[in-house]
Amino acid sequence: MITTVILDLDDTLYDEIDFCRSGFRAAAQHVATLSDTHSADEVFATMWQSFITGDRGSTFNVALAALGISYDDAMIGRLVEIYRTHTPTLTLPPASRTTLESLKGRYTLGLLTDGFLPTQRLKVRALGIERYFKAILYTEELGRQFWKPSPRGFEVLMERLEARADQTVYVADNETKDFIAPNRLGLLTIQLLRPSGLYRQPSPLPDAAPKRKIDRIGDLAEILATSVACP
Repeated sequence: MITTVILDLDDTLYDEIDFCRSGFRAAAQHVATLSDTHSADEVFATMWQSFITGDRGSTFNVALAALGISYDDAMIGRLVEIYRTHTPTLTLPPASRTTLESLKGRYTLGLLTDGFLPTQRLKVRALGIERYFKAILYTEELGRQFWKPSPRGFEVLMERLEARADQTVYVADNETKDFIAPNRLGLLTIQLLRPSGLYRQPSPLPDAAPKRKIDRIGDLAEILATSVACP
């Protein structure tokens, strides 16, 4: 019998691209204050086009060059800081809220998320989801070496939730890193394939594939009702 559900955050409970959009808007507003020729909307549009079509690791560099704005490492660092530490404009999708409301009374819920600690905390706060979870584990609190696919975050969170692996489900989106550790620990793993998910590519790594897949978070309650963690 399943007693515990651990959920990922980004591209599981909401579309991560919404955070990206919010972050680039914040960065664009800062750039616009330094420029007499470019509006925040123009800067954002250029950043967004760079993000969705190019190398996401160099979005700011490419966008500023396209706009003809001089920059140095310090300026890029400042934009990255703004992106990561701004208060995001996020809304929890209705289907996610309905699912969390449904699961809360039937299962012990935990949240496990990678990423830069201030950023992830700001996302959780903006979405207003703290009340649904018995425990939230930000893996960076343990150290960046314990980001997924490390099993340590799962082990610590399950201790806090007093959960057994054979009664626990993990729901996430990214096959490259999300399912390796929980598969090895004996959890039932479920991949949520959100249409706008940023990390939908399959992985060739051993133990990377989820045991189940769903296209809508609203399908989760039914899957849980008919599943056991080690089928």
